[in-house]
Amino acid sequence: MTQMTSVQITAPQGPFKIVCGPVPEPKPNTVRVKVEACGICHSDMFVKEGHWPGLNYPRVTGHEVAGVIDAVGAGVVAWQKGQRVGVGWHGGHCGHCAPCHRGDFFGCQQFIVTGFHEDGGYAEYLIARTEALASIPDALSATDAAPILCAGITTFNSLRHSGAKAGDLVAVQGLGGLGHLAVQFANRMGFHTVAIGRGQDRAALALKLGAERYVDVEVKDPAKELASLGGAAVILATAPSGKAMSDLIDGLGVGGKLIILGAAADTITMTPIQLISARRTIQGWPSGTARDSEDALNFCALTGIRPMVETFPLEQAEAAYDRMLSGKARCRVVLTMK
Repeated sequence: MTQMTSVQITAPQGPFKIVCGPVPEPKPNTVRVKVEACGICHSDMFVKEGHWPGLNYPRVTGHEVAGVIDAVGAGVVAWQKGQRVGVGWHGGHCGHCAPCHRGDFFGCQQFIVTGFHEDGGYAEYLIARTEALASIPDALSATDAAPILCAGITTFNSLRHSGAKAGDLVAVQGLGGLGHLAVQFANRMGFHTVAIGRGQDRAALALKLGAERYVDVEVKDPAKELASLGGAAVILATAPSGKAMSDLIDGLGVGGKLIILGAAADTITMTPIQLISARRTIQGWPSGTARDSEDALNFCALTGIRPMVETFPLEQAEAAYDRMLSGKARCRVVLTMK
């Protein structure tokens, strides 16, 4: 096969365009991945709308990519044709700057975002750097693995680095693309898990995912509810609302931490006393490296955690993207290839 289909964004705020072009050849230290599934993330909007500085167009976006290595470039020794691999937000690092020397590859001064700086997974084939590759366990299908490579790794990685211990109270705000995975991770990690959402129609889902209780913000004050339970060691804020996040701060216990995962445009407000009085902290968290992706994928394979997905064929990328933006999707939207 010498030709492939990809879906390009031709210009900032431009439409998606289905393009037929040559299958790319891998360069040294890269591999070609035959894409089987690519999740659509809300962050793809940064490319679609041109809200990320320094992007070049046309661009194929998509950073939740699951597939199989189709060809390897010169110098590739750790990966072979036929291996199942995933590529997430972490598309590569320079290996030379100060953060890289410290092993903080996610802090690389020349960090590459898949589907932002190089073409991503809205295509039948993808060229990926070897440091961006994560091995996918056989227990996970491509459509299940794809969302774990962004939404999954973000929630998994933030929780395991949060400082919370098994048995601690951990609350998850939001039950969407991030939150429905966060509740599952919190439950399987042994935390006393409380889900916070809007509307009683979400209660059954929260309990099914592993929450011990559900707090409907339309009925109860979530901060007061958490405080009545002794206060949360960690609150994962996944719904993109600065105001909703602000309303949670008093629900943190002594030394509690509010971890921000939802990329909200409005501000988070609090008084210094709210933080000082109980040694509370607020922390943002991005996703993680390819090694972190492997850890998240393996944890899901081990514990049975799976994303809730809706699938669309590649050619319907625009409809799939609109479905994601509508907020009405079954948590995650995934493109599948022929």
